[in-house]
Amino acid sequence: MKSLLLALLIMLGSLNFYCQESSDKIPIAFDGKTYGYMIRVPGGTFTMGSNDGNYDEKPPHSVSVSTFYIGETEVTQELWKDVMGDNPSDFKKGDNYPVENVSWNDCQIFIKKLNEKTGKKFRLPTEAEWEFAARGGKSGGTKYSGSDNLAEVAWYGYWADNDKNRTITTTTTMPVAQKKPNSLGIYDMSGNVYEWCNDWYASDYYKNSPSNNPQGPSSGSDRVLRGGSWSFNAYNCRVAFRNYNYPGYRSDFYGLRLALVP
Repeated sequence: MKSLLLALLIMLGSLNFYCQESSDKIPIAFDGKTYGYMIRVPGGTFTMGSNDGNYDEKPPHSVSVSTFYIGETEVTQELWKDVMGDNPSDFKKGDNYPVENVSWNDCQIFIKKLNEKTGKKFRLPTEAEWEFAARGGKSGGTKYSGSDNLAEVAWYGYWADNDKNRTITTTTTMPVAQKKPNSLGIYDMSGNVYEWCNDWYASDYYKNSPSNNPQGPSSGSDRVLRGGSWSFNAYNCRVAFRNYNYPGYRSDFYGLRLALVP
């Protein structure tokens, strides 16, 4: 009887683990504290890129990505501090603000330490995963992540557009998850801080990109950044816009968002 009961408890424990890992949300948690959630993005095929932007957004091409999870929000200063023991941000206004002033190299150190604490395999999203999630897991959709009206979904540099009709402006980062999320429930994929992606950058990569789970060029000098920021105009906040910088560069408009394949 005891052995039967033990087997049943093990089975229930395994089932509970499976359900947690297969849910629409997975917590980012360690030491008894939860720091937000990862949102499930069901795999699919979409058209990546745009004919209405810069040359490096062309040509639009069909890309398939496997199911993955992506951060509901950008990594916050609270999470970064509790993993790294410091806060590199220029705008130290509260734990719920996105961490910024971090390089791609800094992000790799942070993720390594986070994985040691959680036992998971967090990483930066690929550029294709990032755009697929920003588009709500489908082709086409809105110009920005969640709306064609950027003010609904993003903190961005209104002044950079010389839009004198704007009554709300920001010259700093803002707390995460204050604007409307996109259709997957993901916040701030347009605006607030640029987000490092895992890929090396190449301006002509779309001409040679594989169609299934592209990982970016095998080498390069710069890493991809996506999403626009508080300091850039609406054009840079489009879901198709590509930015890049060398891996050691830090800025108060550069942050990160986590990805995960359980």
